[in-house]
Amino acid sequence: MTCYEHPLNERIRTLLRLEDLFDRVAFFSAKEDAFEHHSALVTLFEILDVTSRADMKSDLLQELERQKHALEILRRNPGISEDALNQVLSNIQAASQNLLNMTGKIGEHMRENEWLMGIKQRAGIPGGACEFDLPSYHYWLHLDPALRRGDLNEWLAPLLPIAEGFRIVLHLLRNSGKTFRHTAYRGVFQQMGSGRIAHMLCLKVDENLPCIPEISANKYALNIRFVISGSRQKPKIYEEDVEFDLTFCNL
Repeated sequence: MTCYEHPLNERIRTLLRLEDLFDRVAFFSAKEDAFEHHSALVTLFEILDVTSRADMKSDLLQELERQKHALEILRRNPGISEDALNQVLSNIQAASQNLLNMTGKIGEHMRENEWLMGIKQRAGIPGGACEFDLPSYHYWLHLDPALRRGDLNEWLAPLLPIAEGFRIVLHLLRNSGKTFRHTAYRGVFQQMGSGRIAHMLCLKVDENLPCIPEISANKYALNIRFVISGSRQKPKIYEEDVEFDLTFCNL
């Protein structure tokens, strides 16, 4: 099954973007090649831009505290594993403390580094990070891979409490809600006035089907149409019936 996640508000959309960016940094920084380390640094700059658009630290602290209170109530439920609950609460407490220990604005350690900001400015220009534009960066890219990786990890480390926080929130979000089996007749599915308040939709479809879902959702209706994947022309609806699993995820 291929899973498609569709955020229903800007906050969850931002967290999913950050998750993708942090995963990309981890992947590229673990490699050896200079081009891969360049990709890791450019992705770090993207994280810097995304986290600067909102008070990410405060939002995460508030959400973690809200989830902590909600989970504490579950202690009264005899069907809940005490050990599992304590582990989640311990993770939330540790993540909250690490966020509180962050000083200054997110990414301030990078913004105060003139060398990094010079690279960031040039990297935003197509082909702007060539060796004749940034000879000192060209020199850095030819250092021993272990030295470059050490620098990347040093720049990433102060941002890790943010990653720790949003991963807990997304984990709780993904494990909420019930999954229902539906059929999109001739590639189209509509659900009116479901009365569900959700933060994200999780749709799973057979990976062998040559189609992808296009999702449009608001508080009044949910519309899903499956279109043929890889079409180079105007998207064409997949006119066969499509069975899929749908989960309304809510914090």
